Amino acid sequence: MSESKNKSPWAWIPTLYFAEGIPYVVAMSLVVVMYKRLGISNTDIALYTSWLYLPWVIKPFWSPFVDMMKTKRWWIVTMQLLIGACLGGVAFLIPVPFFFQATLAVLWLMAFSSATHDIAADGFYMLALDSSQQSFFVGIRSTFYRLAMITGQGLLIILAGSLESFTGLQPLNFSVESSTTAKSTIVMQPQNYNVPKTDEMTFVAFPSDLVLNTNRISKDSLEQIKNIASAQNLQNGFVSADKNSAVKAASKEMTGNAGIVAIRLTKKPEAGKSVVLNTNFAKGDKSISVVSGERITFTPENWDKPAYVVVQLDKKLSSNVKSEFKGVSGNLKLAWSITFFILAGFFVLLFVYHRFVLPRPASDHSTATNSVGDIFKEFGHTFATFFQKPGIVLAIFFMLTYRLGEAMLVKIVSPFLLDGREVGGLGLTTGQVGLVYGTVGVLALTLGGITGGIAASRKGLKYWIWPMAMSITLPQCAYIFLSTFLPDNFFFINLAVAVEQFGYGFGFTAYMLYMIYFSDGEHKTAHYAICTAFMALGMMLPGMMAGWLQEKLGYQHYFFTVMLAIIPCYLAVSMLKIDPEFGKKKKN
Repeated sequence: MSESKNKSPWAWIPTLYFAEGIPYVVAMSLVVVMYKRLGISNTDIALYTSWLYLPWVIKPFWSPFVDMMKTKRWWIVTMQLLIGACLGGVAFLIPVPFFFQATLAVLWLMAFSSATHDIAADGFYMLALDSSQQSFFVGIRSTFYRLAMITGQGLLIILAGSLESFTGLQPLNFSVESSTTAKSTIVMQPQNYNVPKTDEMTFVAFPSDLVLNTNRISKDSLEQIKNIASAQNLQNGFVSADKNSAVKAASKEMTGNAGIVAIRLTKKPEAGKSVVLNTNFAKGDKSISVVSGERITFTPENWDKPAYVVVQLDKKLSSNVKSEFKGVSGNLKLAWSITFFILAGFFVLLFVYHRFVLPRPASDHSTATNSVGDIFKEFGHTFATFFQKPGIVLAIFFMLTYRLGEAMLVKIVSPFLLDGREVGGLGLTTGQVGLVYGTVGVLALTLGGITGGIAASRKGLKYWIWPMAMSITLPQCAYIFLSTFLPDNFFFINLAVAVEQFGYGFGFTAYMLYMIYFSDGEHKTAHYAICTAFMALGMMLPGMMAGWLQEKLGYQHYFFTVMLAIIPCYLAVSMLKIDPEFGKKKKN
């Protein structure tokens, strides 16, 4: 009996796929927040961090080398150690003056290491488990991958924020409240504020509790408010010239009401030192946000002048809600260095853990030959054998069309939920959309994925392919319902999203299992990576034209059009040939 049979998959699948998700969310989300906190411009952040996605896009091109050289187990543990070293390198480089360029270079290495780790992990999953185990654990691996996303986008940012607060002055706190009745006074000019006398250096906000009427204002008025605040911040040295908002053309289009919060420092900083205040949303309703003055710098020259932060209500907000904002002034570089050191230590622990816990399947071996020429010949052979597989045309057709409806839907759902009812949307606020998809949607998606894995392991992929295909397509009717009746009841909106997300989680199980099924055989690791490339292509191409088509048709007709995507999907499913025994749980 092979060692893979003696070790429970529960011992390594959750940790393996949690480890797979963390570097991805670090590159895609966490570093964006870090660079923003450290004062990098939005333009540079968007441009350079977007390139970090490239290794995951092109990973099929070096997947054959992972298949040919060493074992998948070796690649997994080695890449985890290298990822840990890269995260440690980022932690060391954050304090240096050229940290942006230096950390980006190390993050590039981390991204390639992570993409290689993904190739090896997916291949190892297929080698270490039989088909019934693959079916059962497909939802479990997806769940822990999503937990990694939540950890990176939530817990790690919370950790860094806590460290920021711990290493600096007492955090600044102020609240903003929307009101349908109260009048709101906007501070349009700097003035003297009554700063309390104290020997302690701290921040004071004026007002500490701002109330804004929900009546909308013109975009022209909003720009005037922002320009006044930006001009004063620039004049007093709170921001540098490249942080000053550009003046925009006047517009009478209506937007959410806005107001100014002035911030003063109570004590002069030491000569040659500065205090940087970063202000962000803390808790409450996310329909209220900071739109200018997120990062301001107090110096010995400007400490006794007011700095201005502009806050704005969502234009669709029509009820009384309250949000709290926190400004922290800690040692930002130290806080983020500690965060990345913790991540580095976590990956070293994963390396040690998987070094002993991962099984050693007999089928996990290298296929490399001694000659360099033979290696490149084998590289070409790997790609050739994929496209020579029986039924390759139908398989590619299935991989491109199974998620066609989802690809057309995913780009339009958020705009539909946010757009006003006058243009066919539901007119939800940003906070409401976050609640719908961040809680109800995530729970339904996870439950659907786990249910799909359990179901597939009992009856096999062939039995479930049709129910799962219908599950991933028919719940899209929920958006036909929403766009036709435009319900006001938030419960029905949540219910529709929950049904759609559960259906997607349940139906996606068949897609993942079919890619595993089709990749089986020689070079299964590389072939699975190629399948994932077709999966990405099937999402990318329809998504590129979704916005244009929706604008031409309107939301209701667009969602009816999306339902036509079931035709090629069902056509592909009807022609698939799948072993009836694949995915079934084997009886002892």
